[in-house]
Amino acid sequence: MKESLQIVALVLGFLGSVIAFITLHNHTWKVSTDYGNVITTSNIFENLWMSCAEDSTGIYDCWHFQSLLALPGFIQACRALMIASIVLGTLGLIATLVGMQCSKIGGENYVLKGRIAALGGIFFILEGVCTMIAVSWYAFNITQEFFDPLYPGTKFEIGEGLYIGWCSAILTLIGGSCLLCTCGNNNDDEKLPYHYQSQRRGAAYAPSIISQQPSHYNRNAYV
Repeated sequence: MKESLQIVALVLGFLGSVIAFITLHNHTWKVSTDYGNVITTSNIFENLWMSCAEDSTGIYDCWHFQSLLALPGFIQACRALMIASIVLGTLGLIATLVGMQCSKIGGENYVLKGRIAALGGIFFILEGVCTMIAVSWYAFNITQEFFDPLYPGTKFEIGEGLYIGWCSAILTLIGGSCLLCTCGNNNDDEKLPYHYQSQRRGAAYAPSIISQQPSHYNRNAYV
């Protein structure tokens, strides 16, 4: 049961990390809306790195954001969170592979392997939290500008990239929680204290130790 749950957690964490990487490179974090526009000549979609414009023929052109400091603060924060999410996901995969009970990596010290697996679960949970904060913060700014009647710029709607990011966050959060749940499911053999074994070993050898003790009395002591 424990090994099966760890395998499920590894699969969920791997899928969540791959989807987070796809989310980071997806172009459609937000898409221009047709709401309130009588005539639309092009569609605009953006992500954390670039802005693209698509005409009626389906041809689109993209240009990268030139200056990092000129970007809004929430975009800079979302970039940092998504990059941290990718790094944490990679660390979580490595720690989970080492700490799995069915893995031969790292020897057969199952107590240590369980702790490493728990560390992998923490990495996955942190990855999911970073991804969730990034996509939710970005979506909040989209909706805030959309419902602001005094906003003078182009209004956007939530793109498919954010929905992909939410799926990634949910998968990694579930995978990390599964790994943490396996930490408390130790077998009785793993919980056996070492001093109990040493007592039995000492009791087994006690008679031989007593029998081998030299006598300090010679024959004159009995006269």
